[in-house]
Amino acid sequence: MSIEKIAVLGAGQMGNGITQVAACAGYEVTMIDIKQEFVDKGIATIEKSLSKLVSKERMSQEDADAARSRISGATDRTAAADADLVVEAIPEIPDLKFSTFAELDQICKEGAILASNTSSISINEIAASTNRPNRVIGMHFMNPVPIMKLIEVINGSDTDSEVTEAVIEASEKMGKIPLCCNDSPGFVSNRILCPMINEAILTLQDGVAEPEAIDGIMKLGMNHPIGPLALSDLIGNDTVLHIMNVLHAGLADDKYAPAPLLVQMVEEGKLGRKTGQGFYSY
Repeated sequence: MSIEKIAVLGAGQMGNGITQVAACAGYEVTMIDIKQEFVDKGIATIEKSLSKLVSKERMSQEDADAARSRISGATDRTAAADADLVVEAIPEIPDLKFSTFAELDQICKEGAILASNTSSISINEIAASTNRPNRVIGMHFMNPVPIMKLIEVINGSDTDSEVTEAVIEASEKMGKIPLCCNDSPGFVSNRILCPMINEAILTLQDGVAEPEAIDGIMKLGMNHPIGPLALSDLIGNDTVLHIMNVLHAGLADDKYAPAPLLVQMVEEGKLGRKTGQGFYSY
């Protein structure tokens, strides 16, 4: 099956990044959001990113212009009607995902693949919102999308093998490395990553070391490019808490219980970089 047109739902940090890499790979892409100002902001971010790539001589001006010409914006989801692949990159709220996929199921053509960029919500549950569970899949891009190589491809219980193959092919065309897993709480990436971050928070909570020492030990001793507390601030402490709650409920094991300090920080609005205050000040 051939993917030529892609629709991306969401023009935020993830959505505009996905739109950019898809357009650079030669796909016609429609980026859709609920307000024109969000679409405009997403397109401006893409234009700035393309300009930076040109200035660093990682892309020619001609190629950047060609990529930009393949991108259109819209505020109505019916713009996804003729897409071969729809990638959803909206907020990580289960009911919002479910209602969105139910709507896409009505709008999109019969053969279209519906993919979610979710980092933690069950692909099977998302697929159950549609009448095409065999054509629903997870495409979990990493942030920042233009730089990070991985796409975690998540197969639902009913996902057709030809859908998986088409998504793998599209991912590789975008210059990414797709690695597959089956639907399970947190998939692979966050099932391993977030408990490590949570353990770092417990280490801080117990007074074992200060944030700089915890992060420094993991960077220098374990060769991590960024320490777990700084990474939590980058991801968003609210997002880390949400994923820990998904793991705790989905796997029914108290080893996934979120650290009380993490819960407290989120309650106090210390969400990390996006609020200027987390484990560090920004």
